[in-house]
Amino acid sequence: MSMKWRRRIFGTMLPYLILTVIGICFLLPLLWVILASVNGSASEVLEIPKNFTLGNYAGVLQSRVNLQSFAIGLGMSVIQTLFVVVFAGMCAYPLSRYQMKNKRLFLYSVLFMTALPITALMVPVYQLFITINLYDNIFGVILFLTASALPYGIWMMKNFIDAIPIEIEEAAWVDGASTFTTIRKIIAPVMLPGIFTVAIFTFSGSWGNFFVPYILISTADKYPASVMLYQFFGNHGMISYGSLAAYSVLYATPSILLYAISQKYMSKGFSMQGAAKG
Repeated sequence: MSMKWRRRIFGTMLPYLILTVIGICFLLPLLWVILASVNGSASEVLEIPKNFTLGNYAGVLQSRVNLQSFAIGLGMSVIQTLFVVVFAGMCAYPLSRYQMKNKRLFLYSVLFMTALPITALMVPVYQLFITINLYDNIFGVILFLTASALPYGIWMMKNFIDAIPIEIEEAAWVDGASTFTTIRKIIAPVMLPGIFTVAIFTFSGSWGNFFVPYILISTADKYPASVMLYQFFGNHGMISYGSLAAYSVLYATPSILLYAISQKYMSKGFSMQGAAKG
């Protein structure tokens, strides 16, 4: 075999082959969920529906418990996202614009906190929540999720603000604008892609978080959709795969819609093209 063909196989064809296999491994479970959700006799086997039906979706949506869990999960995710965006922006702005003592040490501490596994914190947090009477409290879970997402949000927000030329603010200050007015009318619109990026990551992390609410909430009526998916799976002697798949599709819909709507903001958020245009 010539050197040219070796380079072509190992440099081009082999990576694409590996990526194709990985893509198929991810695609097959998703394909099963979609097909099983409209299959009246769904099983654990991937197959084309013989009895096409939307009854699985109707059964999930007609359940008050399921609708309540979706509402709780959506409320928790939206409130946490708002908290993280506002508080992270308030912390990131002075870190980006002002010179402070031990600033580098603080930033490294924030970066370190983004690497802490959530499982390592749950035992002391569980004990703390019992001590301060926040256990089995939805708002307490929101506060903890907000605190756990803030380090990552602050770090991202600071990078986005760093990309905005300070001359824009200086021009506004010369015209008599206050710092708060400058942030609200100039900085925030320019870094809107960055804000959307932080918001999407925060919402997705909260919406898909199973472990934290499962540990910190004990009342089944307060469970968000992420935990009810597990309860739905475990409460049946014989699992109804069609209903489980329909619930999974509905559960994934908010995140998919959010990514689809905010896709252009996501791409600008990583490159901060909006700041360059400003």
